[in-house]
Amino acid sequence: MLIQTITSVEYHCADAAQTAAELQTGFGFLRDTDQPESTPGVQTVHLHQGSIRLRLRSSGNSDHPVARYVERHGEGVAALALGCTDPQAVLERAERHGAVVLDRADRLIVGFGDTALRFVPLPEAPARTGGELLEALDHAAICVPAGQLAEAVRFCEAALGLHRIFSEYIEVGEQAMDSCVVQSASGDVTFTLIEPDTSRRPGQIDTFLADHDGAGVQHLAFRTGDIATAVRSAGSHGIEFLSTPGAYYDGLAERLGGTAIPVETLRELDVLVDQDHGGQLFQIFARSTHPRRTFFLELIERQGAGTFGTANIKALYEAVERRRAAASV
Repeated sequence: MLIQTITSVEYHCADAAQTAAELQTGFGFLRDTDQPESTPGVQTVHLHQGSIRLRLRSSGNSDHPVARYVERHGEGVAALALGCTDPQAVLERAERHGAVVLDRADRLIVGFGDTALRFVPLPEAPARTGGELLEALDHAAICVPAGQLAEAVRFCEAALGLHRIFSEYIEVGEQAMDSCVVQSASGDVTFTLIEPDTSRRPGQIDTFLADHDGAGVQHLAFRTGDIATAVRSAGSHGIEFLSTPGAYYDGLAERLGGTAIPVETLRELDVLVDQDHGGQLFQIFARSTHPRRTFFLELIERQGAGTFGTANIKALYEAVERRRAAASV
């Protein structure tokens, strides 16, 4: 009955075909030609790469749920499909622990704000085509309103059977946020849950919650086996990434010792590095092209690290804050 993996992400947007083309060109996603791509009033495009499955949906009918989602929240993640060994048993467990069922036949429940969770059977292992830069969905970062982090964690533990693997209070200048990471026993479902500290100056999480109109997915992180190549490839196809001050790299040798990827390469590409007891991890945020700047993508490479480095979390959010400040000028 356990939740094992995120089988697909449903993303609602203004133009599914255009969004799909951007992901195909920029990040190397492939279009599924064997999937139906339209129903009355809705355009649907299916993309894949590695084990990542994206379902992009748009509608020109203002009364359609897809269009209503985009009108309220802007483009964003409307549902996560969770692969389970026994989807019905997972649904029943979630309901026992207070989950609100949206569609019993579809095994769909309220997740985080208007981001729903769907329990589905485990898919067959995806066939690899070779040359794929992205391997899997590493984690989803979810923002919740102030005061709701503890309840969101309780929901993930009790209703979904996930467990906590990491927590951190993050300060960025005069703003701050609390975070907790929950994960499935398989390690293939990871949610980073974040709430703002409203006793401090309002910052990027407050901005997300206001512009998104409530809780939701702030970013998706795609795991790669070669982040340097992935960043170079995406950059050559028009994807821009957030920058990091040179002082960050000046202090790496003292903080970490050696790095699996040369510091010169990390500096050139603005990639961050941190480590835990298992090894190192490398991360970078793509610059958001979202009209409301409430959604963006991350690339991450893990070389043994199973959690998240404290320094990386702060550095990543400092990068977002620099971008946010620059955009407001």
